[in-house]
Amino acid sequence: MSETLSLLEDLIRRESVTPQDAGCQDLLAERLTKLGFIDERLHFADTQNLWLRKGQLSPLFVFLGHTDVVPTGPLTAWDSPPFEPTIRDGKLYGRGAADMKGGIAAFVTAVERFVAEHPQHKGSIAIMMTSDEEGIATHGVVKVVEVLEQRGEKIDWCLVGEPSSDQKIGDVIRVGRRGSLCAKLTVLGIQGHVAYPELAENPIHTFAPALQELTEEVWDHGNQFFPPTRLQVSNINGGTGAENIIPSQVEVQFNLRFCTELDEATIKARTETILDKHGFKYDLQWRLSGNPFLTSQGELIDATHAAIESVCGFQTLDDTGGGTSDGRFIAPTGAQVIELGPLNASIHKVNEHIGLDELEVLSRIYQQILVNLLAY
Repeated sequence: MSETLSLLEDLIRRESVTPQDAGCQDLLAERLTKLGFIDERLHFADTQNLWLRKGQLSPLFVFLGHTDVVPTGPLTAWDSPPFEPTIRDGKLYGRGAADMKGGIAAFVTAVERFVAEHPQHKGSIAIMMTSDEEGIATHGVVKVVEVLEQRGEKIDWCLVGEPSSDQKIGDVIRVGRRGSLCAKLTVLGIQGHVAYPELAENPIHTFAPALQELTEEVWDHGNQFFPPTRLQVSNINGGTGAENIIPSQVEVQFNLRFCTELDEATIKARTETILDKHGFKYDLQWRLSGNPFLTSQGELIDATHAAIESVCGFQTLDDTGGGTSDGRFIAPTGAQVIELGPLNASIHKVNEHIGLDELEVLSRIYQQILVNLLAY
């Protein structure tokens, strides 16, 4: 059994449903401190964060990941227990196999081999781990970055091990992500009897034209790196459950995945202009999950393209699709950030898995990226 597979199995056995770490970070620290990495824990609230660094010189290369996983869903839907790593037909099954304990195992063994072969490498290598990526991400990487910034510890290159690959390992790398802005809107009316609408004010009715306008709004046209910004309604809740009562309010949740053509302030102002035009009373609360970021060029992308071509024999595709990742907290510091990891077809699903051969290929790619950037 390979070192990467053995480590991944150990990680999967730990039931680290967000925001739990379940000993995953201890396992990683135990392995890498033997190579000279300094073990630092930066815990906040119920979130465990790990900062392992080897060396003090620049440039600083960081592997970024999360040890928490999403809940399993119905256990009866799994073909094998989600926290008992199981090999079938050349694949390893278990919660977190692809998102993202597979990536973690691959970059840990890549670092181990690289350091053994290049003990006097250039710069520094670090690994940053959090147990709060699959949750609300308020006490994870964002807090660790604040600590690093306060003490002047600057990241030059950051590789996030999120599952970016589509059909085969390395065919897609994420060089940026859209921003994510969430809104909770409460439209206020006057409750009453449906037989006497003149004595009430139905907030669902008054909001309906504004809803149509919000969903039809052309926010921007995107650009060469990002698709156009989109608004999507995720929840609408109104009414008492009784069929003869006009409700007093309706609550609406919506999200905008926005590109670099827009910013948070502009979106808020345009949304409120639309709402105000329709003349109803409302309360609107916003939550910014992250701003868009883009690494369109630089040494990290060049090294990654070269590594994938060397290991896999093909050229990769630069892309900005998908949701958000913790890379959104690293990019504002000025670091070059990309995402490269396992296939994403099974993530968050029952019977999550990773191919055994894919796991080894990914580890070799990571090692070659280190060689391209830090080997003398």
